[in-house]
Amino acid sequence: MRLVIIGGGILGTAHALAAIRRGHEVVHLERETEARGATVRNFGLVWVSGRASHELDAALQSRDLWEEIGGRIAGVGFRPTGSITLLRTPDEVAVAEEMLTRVDAVDRGFELLDPKEVRALNPALRGKFLGGLHCSRDAAVESRVALPAIRAYLAATGRYDFHAGTEARSVTSSTSGASVRDDRGNTYDADLVVFCPGANHTGLTRELAGELPVRRVRLQMMQTAPLGEPFPTAIADGDSFRYYPAFAGTALDALASNQAQDFTAAEHKMQLLCVQRLHGGLTIGDTHEYAEPFAFDVDESPYEYLTGVVEELLGRKLPEVVRRWAGVYSQSLDPGELVHRKQVDDHTWVVTGVGGRGMTLSPFLGEQSADLFDL
Repeated sequence: MRLVIIGGGILGTAHALAAIRRGHEVVHLERETEARGATVRNFGLVWVSGRASHELDAALQSRDLWEEIGGRIAGVGFRPTGSITLLRTPDEVAVAEEMLTRVDAVDRGFELLDPKEVRALNPALRGKFLGGLHCSRDAAVESRVALPAIRAYLAATGRYDFHAGTEARSVTSSTSGASVRDDRGNTYDADLVVFCPGANHTGLTRELAGELPVRRVRLQMMQTAPLGEPFPTAIADGDSFRYYPAFAGTALDALASNQAQDFTAAEHKMQLLCVQRLHGGLTIGDTHEYAEPFAFDVDESPYEYLTGVVEELLGRKLPEVVRRWAGVYSQSLDPGELVHRKQVDDHTWVVTGVGGRGMTLSPFLGEQSADLFDL
């Protein structure tokens, strides 16, 4: 079968990977010269720990797929970092303790660490905290370089053609297949078209699928110069309990009642996530903004707040911040959906809305779509 996949982010690329794995041919179109959306603006975290119960099996399968992909494609930079959610108050410790009583605690690889055990696992954490919730199943990939590495692997099969700087303008279906026309007037015939538009909900997306039940979410992040020492695990702070659905429960309700967020953190709907890149710098974030129109610039106060939190946990000054950026991703309005798929006709699907789980879930979602499409 011949597929045309529109959209060169991680979701579109994962669909290409699944199709090539099953012996099909793929023509892949990306309107930018290189993907510039949410795929390259995230942490690169494969985040099992915070996933809701209905998402957990998919996240675990996707994590195993990432490990397999990383074993075959070295440039992906897969590493089983695990994560530590650092606990700074008794209410945060109570949430972690409640998580250990859940039936899926073992599947998530949860264990509660005291400060000495935290520092044994990540010696760079010399600051103030009461303990940490360790998740051994979390992992990381290099989000800025993973896509070119995967595409090079796909191209080596001889069944994959990537067209950069190529914007799909129309999709026309017939009884036997579909045809995609690009902005240069070229056409690409396909048995199946899979359109993964990311956060671009207008234009061809709207023309094909109408108004989708998805929203856009904007975030801010930053990256430091090399830390100068290994930072073996990803870390989160207790505010991540408020954000990730896995932690819902009586202990979290008590935390929300007893422990107000810092004003800046509450205003920008923040949590701390932090992971070290292979070059040694730390990627740190993030904020959440839901009401459009989004600002075209970045706000400095969240960066100041995050810097303070990380320095408290490290017990040292951060290296110089060398990059700051904002990004936008697409999120399904249905909390029960892993991703929103809409079949436009017999030969065309639109797939978007994976939310802040794109890097975590895309390998699984690509395989799931391949099953759904009978590839």
